Amino acid sequence: ITFVIKIRRRTLYYFFNLIVPCLLIASMAVLGFTLPPDSGEKLSLGVNLLLAIVLFSTIVGDMLPVTNATPLIGTYFNCIMFMVAASCVTTIMVLNYHHRLVDTHEMPDWVQLIFLQWIPWFLRMSRPGEKITRKTIQMQKKMRDLDKKEMKSKSLLANVLDMDDDFHHSALPHSVHPYNPNNIKPTLSNICLTRSTGNLPSCEENTASHPLQRELNLILKEIKVITDKIRGDDESGEIEADWKFAAMVLDRLCLVFFSAFTIIATLAVLAAAPHVIVK
Repeated sequence: ITFVIKIRRRTLYYFFNLIVPCLLIASMAVLGFTLPPDSGEKLSLGVNLLLAIVLFSTIVGDMLPVTNATPLIGTYFNCIMFMVAASCVTTIMVLNYHHRLVDTHEMPDWVQLIFLQWIPWFLRMSRPGEKITRKTIQMQKKMRDLDKKEMKSKSLLANVLDMDDDFHHSALPHSVHPYNPNNIKPTLSNICLTRSTGNLPSCEENTASHPLQRELNLILKEIKVITDKIRGDDESGEIEADWKFAAMVLDRLCLVFFSAFTIIATLAVLAAAPHVIVK
């Protein structure tokens, strides 16, 4: 008489008590990429999930027998642990991009090319009032080249104008102190002696125009300062919006990548398991 005894573990027990909780933790780590960076709980969620998966894998290691070969469920837990740790690292990168300022960071060209153009086009993302296509990417590249040439020409023109202003200030030193009598009287006497009746204004009109001209110059300077400040704030806001959009693109990319990784790893473990359903 021959007795054949087959001893096999209950697969559904491990599936419902180990794989399903691990899959839920991985799903929460993936859904953490949809959390806004300004909420303040984005990184803490990833760290808590990492601690949970480490504790869970420790419990699983105590339940499994000690062997030289790595069990399949241990491999699955290691993959999920690696995914959660990688999600914490990418969350730090997202927060770093989101909170960058103009005063501390300058956006490189490769970041603009990858995170503001090609990856949003690949993921079918768009900004409010702006649709990202291959045609718009090429147009932005041409506009960026034109802006660089324009900035070079503006800097050259500004240098020329500064040299011209320095020349005028050095040639007319009396214009700095218009209210000094020692400077005004010789000038007015020269004007009164050399003027003709039809072309130059009278001495009374000239003396009245000096304070008015000075006030107008001061007003123009203040207006220029205000417009420069408003223009600088607008440019700073646009650059900070670009950094925030780059962080959003990185969030979406990580969401797609880690979702695919979790689904593929789970299906691979279920396919490699010898007896998933035991009758």
